[in-house]
Amino acid sequence: MSRVLSAIADHARTSPDAAALVGEGVQFTWVELGQEIARTEVWLRERLRGSAPGAPVGVALDNGPAWVVVDLALMALGRPSVPLPPFFTPEQRMHALTDAGACLLVRPPATATSPILAVAGSAIAADDLALPPRTLHPGTAKVTYTSGSTGAPKGVCLSLAQMEAVAASLVEVIGREFAGRHLAVLPLGVLLENVAGLYPTLLAGGCYEARGLADLGFADGLRPDIARLAEVVGDAGANSLILVPELLRALTACLAITGRRLPALKLVAVGGAKVARQLILEARAVGLPAFEGYGLSECASVVALNTPHADRPGAVGRVLPHLSVSLAADGEVLIGPAPFLGYVGGPPHTGALATGDLGAIDADGFLSITGRKSNLIITAFGRNVAPEWVESELLAQPEIAQAAVFGEGAAELCAVLVPSRADIPPAALQAAVARANDSLPAYARVGRWRGSAPFDPGRGELTGNGRPRRAVLRETHHAFIDQQT
Repeated sequence: MSRVLSAIADHARTSPDAAALVGEGVQFTWVELGQEIARTEVWLRERLRGSAPGAPVGVALDNGPAWVVVDLALMALGRPSVPLPPFFTPEQRMHALTDAGACLLVRPPATATSPILAVAGSAIAADDLALPPRTLHPGTAKVTYTSGSTGAPKGVCLSLAQMEAVAASLVEVIGREFAGRHLAVLPLGVLLENVAGLYPTLLAGGCYEARGLADLGFADGLRPDIARLAEVVGDAGANSLILVPELLRALTACLAITGRRLPALKLVAVGGAKVARQLILEARAVGLPAFEGYGLSECASVVALNTPHADRPGAVGRVLPHLSVSLAADGEVLIGPAPFLGYVGGPPHTGALATGDLGAIDADGFLSITGRKSNLIITAFGRNVAPEWVESELLAQPEIAQAAVFGEGAAELCAVLVPSRADIPPAALQAAVARANDSLPAYARVGRWRGSAPFDPGRGELTGNGRPRRAVLRETHHAFIDQQT
């Protein structure tokens, strides 16, 4: 039996009436959660009758208790799941389902003929998929698709042991005293929220709150309602959140402008992209206990994390205790011992993972990430610049919501910038660039910039984690970028 499911059973014995899972208008105690998982497991087993053993199940649900229960029921069944993030295009969703050989898709009801079950206060449907079968790596419990730097998502096969090792390590390094009420802000279809938010909360005996993304202020994915998010976090009395850097920046600015504070928060973990040290400090100044971390889908999400007990702003923290870290001769970060099973359709993965990230480890064991090997810019003066470093300083400025830096073979770097509000004048953006440049050496400063409409994942300009897809953005803005080359 899994550690997570065993923990749920243990909590049901020791704290049967304590709240375990909360949503919009629904609440489940530990006993009720176990019962709901068992009931959903029976229904899914019947729906899977006749399917190939080990064939995965796609999950395309909004955040909410139903997503959690379906995920745990599939875990109990021993069936691999394929979570589909809401920001995937229809083409990306179909690619993931086809690539993994999914036999069933769990989703909101769309037609009266779909078999429907009420799960955790929501109706779900399960559609049979007539897709060619695929043999996954033995022991696969979840196939997570990450869009990375290209348009076709790549399937990463993870075992239950690999995911639960991450969750258990997070409980160990953060401490059970931080397991109060965790509010899911990121989509549960994103591995980071699933493995680093949900599973540790359940292991530690906390209460997990999952609301629909629109209720959190994300009805418009490109222009989230941050005031609404702050309101929900405050009203929920959330003790912990996981955010991507752009959401941390926006929430920090919102609290600075409104004067609102969120005193119940004890931990805001930040990952998905590089975070400027200054942004971490600014967030803390308005009461957000922000701690940067680092992770990869191939490592079942979190690799390293700063914590209230071991914190170094500017670094991504110490590596979790179940993992090992080393650096190659060129500075590439290597993570071991064997963090994932392999890619769908690829050979089994053995040994340490060459991450493609450049980094450093200090004398106290704190890991820093400086950029991607593949993104490294070599200027006309022969200086190596990681664009993520420059972008993190730009994104620390409240006027800038998104940034992409270019300059391969050029005498100066240029940047494509998205203002945080439509009414920000060019002079204010110029001042923001100047402040960012003040924190950078001369060879890494931005010499030219242009404003842009928000980077849009629907146009392929962003990955699911909010990282810029540089090739797409370069093509869009090639006339501006090539002026200097």
